[in-house]
Amino acid sequence: MPITSIPLSNPFVHGLINLRGQVVTAIGLHRLFDIKSPEPAVLMNVICENGGSLISLQADEIGDVIEMDFGLLEPVPPTSSRKVTDFLAGVYQMPNRILAVIDVDKIFQVIEQAKSI
Repeated sequence: MPITSIPLSNPFVHGLINLRGQVVTAIGLHRLFDIKSPEPAVLMNVICENGGSLISLQADEIGDVIEMDFGLLEPVPPTSSRKVTDFLAGVYQMPNRILAVIDVDKIFQVIEQAKSI
């Protein structure tokens, strides 16, 4: 998906994409979470909505869609990087892995705060 960069924007803002005629801000999760590994050549767009506003979270890959019981959500371990934990709702234990659950509302809050600076 073509992306248009935004001069002088925050480093985590990759730019703008056109989603069926609607302009959407693309957020690079590598940059937002300060992940040092190289970004893949192709990023997947996960579109999120909050109060009528849309953002695209650009992820390395998209796996399965699962239903989860939020009652089983556990706190983020204190040993995790604060840069990451600030954006997590918690962790969910699955039979063969642990899933970190992103709190999309917190990402929208950061974007709104950045607009006012």
